[in-house]
Amino acid sequence: MARALSGSPSEPCVATLSNLHPDRLFPADPGVRGIARGLYAQIRDLPIISPHGHTDPAWFAANEAFGNAADLLLTPDHYLFRMLVSQGVSLDDLGVPRADGSRPDGDPREWWRTFAAHYSLFAATPSRMWLDWVFEEVFELRETLSAANADAFYDVIGEKLAQPAFRPRALFERFNIELLATTESPLDDLRHHQAIRDSGWKGRVVTAYRPDPVVDPEFAGFADNVARLGELAGEDTSTWKGYLAAHRARRAFFMAAGATSTDHGHPTCRTADLSAAEAERLFRRVLEPGVAAEDAELFRAQMLTEMAAMSLDDGLVMQIHPGSCRNHSAWVYDRYGRDKGFDIPMRTDYVQALRPLLGRHGMDPRLDIILFTLDESAYSRELAPLAGAYPCLKLGPAWWFHDSPNGMRRFRDLTTETAGFFNTVGFNDDTRAFLSIPARHDVARRVDCAFLAGLVAEHRLPEDEAHSIAKSLAYDLPKQAYKLEATAC
Repeated sequence: MARALSGSPSEPCVATLSNLHPDRLFPADPGVRGIARGLYAQIRDLPIISPHGHTDPAWFAANEAFGNAADLLLTPDHYLFRMLVSQGVSLDDLGVPRADGSRPDGDPREWWRTFAAHYSLFAATPSRMWLDWVFEEVFELRETLSAANADAFYDVIGEKLAQPAFRPRALFERFNIELLATTESPLDDLRHHQAIRDSGWKGRVVTAYRPDPVVDPEFAGFADNVARLGELAGEDTSTWKGYLAAHRARRAFFMAAGATSTDHGHPTCRTADLSAAEAERLFRRVLEPGVAAEDAELFRAQMLTEMAAMSLDDGLVMQIHPGSCRNHSAWVYDRYGRDKGFDIPMRTDYVQALRPLLGRHGMDPRLDIILFTLDESAYSRELAPLAGAYPCLKLGPAWWFHDSPNGMRRFRDLTTETAGFFNTVGFNDDTRAFLSIPARHDVARRVDCAFLAGLVAEHRLPEDEAHSIAKSLAYDLPKQAYKLEATAC
């Protein structure tokens, strides 16, 4: 039963308010809405496949109680504080950790009050939809968060988080998550994944290989990271041959921890196909201080092609997430570090950028590449035609700034006629915010059902086929695209 928010946290009441209309995101037309309802009813309770994300595996290894509302829901979420900063709120006033690891002086309750006082800024945003779902479905809080009820929200959430039913593993099971993938650097020892396996818990939490710190010469500490990679792999990474061997060794280590995919967050989608001698010379240059920007870009490009070659051998699915200008504000980066809301989408080329990689490996049936974009103009012009032709390519879902109802609709509108449904991979949430995972998947399922309902109403798709496709988008395609069937326990 929901908690009364206007009085003491211990006073119960029967709440009738709700921010979650049962027909949210369905078409306004009654006939089409009825079709969408029927499609959604079939898939709403399917298990969640979350094959790519950034939750912390330590949560599931230790299974300790989450701390408080601010630390769980506010300070890790760059979607939230980028909006607040845009309206003049200081990151210090939100409790955001600084680059040196310190925390600003203050009380998490005060940080939460600041957030609650500005909650109206999130009207009509995906963050509002996700958080309203978390408040109502997880914590039974049915009012809209505001300055007036901020303390009551904070207290109720804190009380519930202290209960065994709100620990990470219990929530994982309550959310009906069949599989959750985290993302780790090649330098990670994956001890939390080992602890999960050793615990005997049946929840499936796997890792993904994200080599950015050791393939991006502009990443802080790149040369030291490469040396550490060699130590972990038992290879001499001062040589090109040893460096590639180290990647192969660490990929195998990640596969032993359940990995089925790699992930590459490059500024562009550029690829290259250098000779071994050219690559060796380039590798020597990028290990030197003061690397040239062109050499850094060329090295990243070559490494995408090298990673594709490794996938031919070990079968890891390759994800490419290009097109973000990272840490656009040097001021924020210097004081607070990476991932603080100042990554900005850029125009991204795929047709010419991918040609070297596809020329070398694109027709090999062993290769699987999932392409993402922050440049929606590329959907119909480049991405859908590429995925509609090359057997190795699939399209990832609407991502990051476009992980939204309108973004998902645009994705389907602009890609379906050329790439169809089955050259896409369903939905993945790509989030650090664990409690929002079911909300995000629910949004995707509702939007896809609305899209399919429109096709049925226009007599472009038989209704029985729409039901089959809805299930594929929600459940089957992610499992197939990320090769998860073979890893089932």
